[in-house]
Amino acid sequence: MNNFAFHSPTAVAAAQALRQQHDEAAYIAGGQSLLGAMKLGLAAPSDLIDLARVPGLDGIAIEGQSLRIGAMATHAQVASSALVLKHLAALASLAGGIADPAVRTRGTLGGSLANNDPAACYPAAALGMGATVHTAQRSIAADDFFLGLYETALRPGELITAVSFPILPRAAYLKFKQPASRFALVGVFVSQGPQGTRVAVTGAGPGVLRAKALEAALAKDWSARAIEGIAIDAGQLNTDLHASAAYRAHLIGVLARRAVAAA
Repeated sequence: MNNFAFHSPTAVAAAQALRQQHDEAAYIAGGQSLLGAMKLGLAAPSDLIDLARVPGLDGIAIEGQSLRIGAMATHAQVASSALVLKHLAALASLAGGIADPAVRTRGTLGGSLANNDPAACYPAAALGMGATVHTAQRSIAADDFFLGLYETALRPGELITAVSFPILPRAAYLKFKQPASRFALVGVFVSQGPQGTRVAVTGAGPGVLRAKALEAALAKDWSARAIEGIAIDAGQLNTDLHASAAYRAHLIGVLARRAVAAA
C-alpha cells in the first residue's frame, strides 16, 4: 500500500513551495507513468502535488517562429489541435500514435519529457526538432535536457511549464511499435529547417539520441537515397526480449529513410 499526502495547488508558485517543503514529494500531471511506478513499488513519494488545477499550463499558441505548448497539454489535445495540425503535422501525428485513447486523454507533454522513458515518443520530437523546454526558472535546449535513462537536466523540484517547438518546413516521425505497449521498439524523428538537419532516435538505446551520421548525409542531400547503406553502430543499442541491438540498428535505417520520404 502507498501512503501519501495529496495536494492540489492552484498556482505554479504554490506547487513549487509544496515541493520545497516535502523532499520526497512528486509532481503528478496525467499520472500515466508515475502511478504505474507506484503500483510496482518503483516509486514511493511522500506527497503527490497535483498540477491539474494550476491555470495556464495547457495552452497551445504561436510564439514567433515556434509553437509553444503547455506542459499540461494532453497527448489528445496536441493530436487534435488545429494549430499543431497546421504548423507541425508531424508532432500531431506523433501525439496521436501514443499508447491508446485512454492514455492519450490523461498523459501530458510535460510528464512524458520529465519522465524521459527511453522508448517514449515525445523525447524524439523534442530532440529531433531542437525544441526548448521551459521551466518556472529557466529555458533548457533539448540537446542539454536529456541526460540518460530516466534522467534529465531538471533540478530537484523544478517544474516544466511549456515546450517551444520550432515551426519547420520538413519534419516526420515513424515508429515500429511494441505491440502490447505501443511504445517505440524504435522510433525516428527527422527534420530540416533553420536549426539544421536533425535525426533523433527513441526506443533503441538507454535514452533518446541523435544519429549524427544520418544527419550529415541528409544535410548534403535530403533524400532517402542519401542515407541508404549508412551503417548504424549497434554497440550502444539495447538487446532485450523484443529485439536485438542489430535488429534495432537495422530499423533505424529503415524508419529514417521512410520518414525522410514522408517529410
